[in-house]
Amino acid sequence: MNYFELLGVPEHMELDLTVLSRHYLELQRRFHPDQFGNASERDRRQSVQQAAMINDAFQTLKHPMSRAEYLLEQRGVELKHEQQSFQDTHFLMQQMELREQLAEIAAAPEQTEALQQQLEQELSQQQQHLRSELSAAIAKQTAEADALAAATLRKLKFFDKLQQELEFIEQQRQD
Repeated sequence: MNYFELLGVPEHMELDLTVLSRHYLELQRRFHPDQFGNASERDRRQSVQQAAMINDAFQTLKHPMSRAEYLLEQRGVELKHEQQSFQDTHFLMQQMELREQLAEIAAAPEQTEALQQQLEQELSQQQQHLRSELSAAIAKQTAEADALAAATLRKLKFFDKLQQELEFIEQQRQD
């Protein structure tokens, strides 16, 4: 049983997180090991395994990036341990420029507030655009669209990593 079936939600990128959470909590109550305290050893072991699977499913599906990875893996697109390099030279140049801006912010954060705000805005816009592109590609459910979705997901991971690094720099500044 795949995670979407387990949690009783449609197999799509766009999910209602309220419904996902409600189904998760219902399943957790039903299969929580405490419910099987007087059951056989076999039934207790199965409830622990089922509860662990429910937790894994929920953690995977509640985050858009891991949800996209899971959907693509279910379709046979292998993403883990992927060593594919980008052929998109525009994207690679953009990443180099953004990394330079990030390094400049890290080196002299007190003098680069405007640059930091500009970088935050650009990262946010790029992430929004890529998430829309990813969702549209996954919805098509074709081999070509899945390949595009995988490439888009790789790009999105770069932007998310830059966002995390920028947040880390901001946190250091506040400490």
